[in-house]
Amino acid sequence: MAAALLTTASSLQCPHGGTVSIVSANTQTQASAPLALSTDTFTIAGCPFQIPVGTGTVPHPCVSVQWTQPNTMTSVNGTPTLAQDSVGLCLAADQAPQGPVSVVQAELLVTGS
Repeated sequence: MAAALLTTASSLQCPHGGTVSIVSANTQTQASAPLALSTDTFTIAGCPFQIPVGTGTVPHPCVSVQWTQPNTMTSVNGTPTLAQDSVGLCLAADQAPQGPVSVVQAELLVTGS
């Protein structure tokens, strides 16, 4: 089943509420904004996650997203696009997995698989 595609205007969050920003190299294919590609840069700001250390806590925020399951049938110049049902993993600066990315809003007018 086709799912709504992600664009640079889509809203994504880390599991702790941090905001994901998308910087795309895609300048050729757009819906309301450039389609997001699995190789684009996804940075996270505002993640409040902390880990316990001793008797206190240390900030360990999500800082990026790594896509593990992009679209299998939709691509731009051979690079897979992303959709609302794509699977991405939020990572800390030390590359520790922090949990799945959440798609809050995607492109409603364009779908792919």
